[in-house]
Formats: sequence, structure tokens, C-alpha cells
Amino acid sequence: MQMTNGGVSPQERAPVTVRVDRWRAVVPSDAWPDTLPPGGEIWRRDVFAVADAYRAGSASPRQLLTAVLVWGYGPIGYGPWRATRSLDADPDGKRLAYALEELAVSAPDEEALRAAYQRFRDPDRARLPWLGPGLFTKVLYFVGYRRGVGGVQPLILDRVVANQLPAEAGVRRRNGWSPEEWLAYLRWAAEQAQARGVEADAVEMAVVDER
Repeated sequence: MQMTNGGVSPQERAPVTVRVDRWRAVVPSDAWPDTLPPGGEIWRRDVFAVADAYRAGSASPRQLLTAVLVWGYGPIGYGPWRATRSLDADPDGKRLAYALEELAVSAPDEEALRAAYQRFRDPDRARLPWLGPGLFTKVLYFVGYRRGVGGVQPLILDRVVANQLPAEAGVRRRNGWSPEEWLAYLRWAAEQAQARGVEADAVEMAVVDER
């Protein structure tokens, strides 16, 4: 049975608001996920829906990446330009598909998560321009998260999160994180989630809200 990774996140306080017309003007038509809300208010659940469709084979890797980048860049003016550079470097989606291959299982373990993180950094087979850890961990989160399962889950690690994490989370740098730093953070978040009786991504959202 196909497990979904999405659903409503009660801790998400507001959607990301974007100018859909600006994005549609530059993103290739084959890469646009038609299920994104046309009004431009994008919730995590909207991106999870595209990720579920990708895992089910009804959305392409490029549509998945577009959905993540629309949400990830939000209203930032250079977002559409950078997103198209990432998409143009993978016109058939094979680099993305290779990077995400390890997350096709029902509940990725730590080795699968480490492999996926490392693949996104591989310049020969998967790395894309303007898609560093702050963005590709968003892709890993939306594709690999399994709500209701517990344990170690893929989470977003960008500068906003890194700047707010305590030392015990194991993230020593503010960018360019190693796979082991990411996994240390995921283990810390899993422990926090279990102690609080919440989802792991609720821990990530709480960290951001502490700004």
C-alpha cells in the first residue's frame, strides 16, 4: 500500500505566498505541477501532494522540484530565475530521479537518507546549479517524510534552521553541512519529537518559530 507523507501540519501557521504569474512566465510548462493552488498561497500539504504524486508515478521529477522550489523560495524575487537554472540543468529529470531513488521505499532508514543526501552532492550524476543543502533537504523532506511513523525522518536544514539549533543538535556549521551533521540533527529532532509527543517536523517548525 502506498504510504502518504503529507497531510495537515498543525504547527504550520501560515502558507507561503507567491506570485504564480511570475513563476508560470519562466518555468517550462512540462515542469509546472497543475495541482499547486492558482491563488499562490502554498501550504506544505500542497507540496506533499505533489511529492505523493511523484512517488506514485503521476508527477515528474521536474514537477516535484518546481513545487518544492516555489514553496522554498516563496516571494523572493530571484526565486523563479534560480529555479529555472536548476530545471534547465536536468531537462529529462534523470538527475533528480537518481538522487531520490533511495527514498522510493515505504519508510527510508538512515542509510537511505545518507545515500540520498550524498547523491545530491554528486557533480557527475545528480548535483544541480543553485540547489545546495538548504534547498535539496527540502526536496528530501517532502519526498521522504512519513507522517505517523516516528523515528528518524528527513527534515529541512537551511540557514534559518541552523542558526536556531542548539549545540546538542550536532550542526556545527551554518551552511555546507555534511551528511553526518544532517543525520545528527535528524536524530536529535526524533528524540525531541518522541519526548514532546509530536511529529519530527513540528520540532523543525518550532525551531524556526523561536527566531
